[in-house]
Amino acid sequence: MKVLIVHNRYHQAGGEETVVANEHALLESHGFETLLWCVTNDVIAGTWDKITAAVRVAYSRPAREDSSRVIAKFGPTVVHVHNFFPLLSPSVYDACRDAGAAVVQTLHNYRTICPGAELSRGGYPCEDCIGASPYRAALHGCYRGSRIGSLAVARMVDVHRRRRTWSEKIDRFIALSAFAKAKFVDAGFPAHRIVVKPNFVEDRRIRAPAARNGALYVGRLTQEKGVDTLLRAWDDLEVPLRLVGDGAMRKLAENACASGVAALGRRTPAEVATEMAQAAFLIVPSPVYENFPMVIAEAFCQGLPVIASRIGSLEEVVGEGVTGLLFSPRDARDLAKKVQWAHQHPKAMRIMGENARRVYQERYTPSVNFARLAKIYEAAIAQNRSAD
Repeated sequence: MKVLIVHNRYHQAGGEETVVANEHALLESHGFETLLWCVTNDVIAGTWDKITAAVRVAYSRPAREDSSRVIAKFGPTVVHVHNFFPLLSPSVYDACRDAGAAVVQTLHNYRTICPGAELSRGGYPCEDCIGASPYRAALHGCYRGSRIGSLAVARMVDVHRRRRTWSEKIDRFIALSAFAKAKFVDAGFPAHRIVVKPNFVEDRRIRAPAARNGALYVGRLTQEKGVDTLLRAWDDLEVPLRLVGDGAMRKLAENACASGVAALGRRTPAEVATEMAQAAFLIVPSPVYENFPMVIAEAFCQGLPVIASRIGSLEEVVGEGVTGLLFSPRDARDLAKKVQWAHQHPKAMRIMGENARRVYQERYTPSVNFARLAKIYEAAIAQNRSAD
């Protein structure tokens, strides 16, 4: 099978780039003939570039022509689109249809139903655009705080909702959680074309010490990730907390060092794995919907239980009392209560860690992921042929 992988890279690399690289390597390791075609937002340098990108975000004819050339040269059976925003635009789907290739789209975020991409506003979940006008986002500047930018993205959502692009031009969608699938279905996406397939991580388990200790946070140090709630929870806690990552709240985290909080800054994947092997539990305090945090799969790989917000897909991925604990979002007192319990019950947390490792082996390994991905491609090809 020949698979063309399409991805519009952001200025700052993130989790999507990791997933694209992982899946590309996974397919090649199983003998698939692949081509990774990427464009990058680094070309959006000046004011004119930004205006051009905004005008073409709903539909870019130059991007369609570029896509057609790449597809014609490679001749893929399946085109797997990870991100088309903003340079490629949904025009890439028409190029695929012209060539007769099956189309798979991974829904890494909520961009196709929410101009802000996160279904959140002001640090709280927001579903105003689901089943309603996406132009509401322009009133609030949901895209990077810009009303003009939000208007351009809202137009993209509206145009392709009206054209039935999402329901007719993509053979299979990949949602990262059942929660995410439900939101897309609520927004009008065809349920039978959405398959739930979470991300995976390589099995690089590190032998853990006999006594694991303390809490660990891995991610951006920002308010939208719940770091403010995390630090407030530690006001009255004497449990060691190590934070890996960088962001706007880095200084605040460093100033909390006197209360047993250690801000470590950025770390390599190998160093993160070592931190996970030594910690007693990971904390994911997000106050808004997460799609599927890679950090949870990484923690489960290391047999590390997770304390997470009871919200969105986190409640789905972290089994209460099975692979971790859940607390009320933005409730520092409830988080502190759960952390204190976890610290005082190391045996129970160790059992949850063992459960987490089993869940990793059942759901998040490369082999399990490949089997699911191959079936999705087969279903997309069958769907594409039936439409001919």
